Amino acid sequence: MKNLNSFLSQGETFLPGNRSQLRMGLIALLLNRNVLIEDVPGMGKTTLVKFFAKSTGLDFRRIQFTSDLLPSDILGVSIFQKESERFVFRPGPIFGELILADELNRGTPKTQSALLQAMEEKHVTVDGIRHDLPDRFCLFATQNPRGQYGTYPLPESQLDRFLFKFSMGTLTKIEEVELLGSGSRLDKLDEVKPFFDAGDLARTETEIRTVTASPFLLEYLAEILQASRKKEGAFGLSPRAGLDLLLAARAWAYFEQRNYVIPDDIQLVFPYVAGHRMFSELALPANLENLRAKEFVETIPFVKEK
Repeated sequence: MKNLNSFLSQGETFLPGNRSQLRMGLIALLLNRNVLIEDVPGMGKTTLVKFFAKSTGLDFRRIQFTSDLLPSDILGVSIFQKESERFVFRPGPIFGELILADELNRGTPKTQSALLQAMEEKHVTVDGIRHDLPDRFCLFATQNPRGQYGTYPLPESQLDRFLFKFSMGTLTKIEEVELLGSGSRLDKLDEVKPFFDAGDLARTETEIRTVTASPFLLEYLAEILQASRKKEGAFGLSPRAGLDLLLAARAWAYFEQRNYVIPDDIQLVFPYVAGHRMFSELALPANLENLRAKEFVETIPFVKEK
């Protein structure tokens, strides 16, 4: 097992005050899942993703979303070759291992939807032909706060495909002074050496998925899911959200060096797994979605009895 705390500490040299964000990003990357980061420009969203790319050695692709971006610019196109008299598929930038979908909500709904199949099924279909993505595929999307000029809201079907949604952390005064004195960390990312290789990532993923959850924990999680569907003014959580909650809780327990899940694990990951699914209709900023979800889950007691 790699020293995950050492990795997170290295990440904090580039992103001080973002240990939880680094942990959630690494969990998603280890589990081949997707992350949505919402914050105002200049908070380090892109730096976070580039740090993961450098420290893992994964094939990194960046897609800059704009209002004129087309689905074919992401997925690729079939081009007719006169010499062979057949169509040849030219893959787009989605065919990488770590994808940065930068400012996703500046793309039109039609372009945003081009990612739906890739995010869930890990393949895309172009001209009726299926094309598989790499075995390790993780999409990190960034978005500006909803309501800013030139943005389009993400549909609930797409939000449900993100394991986590969070905003970046804020600096303390001491960290702010240090940053002002040392300048941007972005140029220093070139010095980062890979911490994980493909084997490390696969082994760690396997170990996370073997973390156990007792029948009492599963009943507690089911209670939370059932209660979410009865809460007024919120969308009920889907079965996919329930599976994501359990998987994220297993990963959180693993990072705490336990091979079993406790209720605290579920409560800690719940705001970031469920906030954007339950409260998307209210168009709240990410931190308020997380807060609403935290307040909700704290109302569901864990009772260990039959």
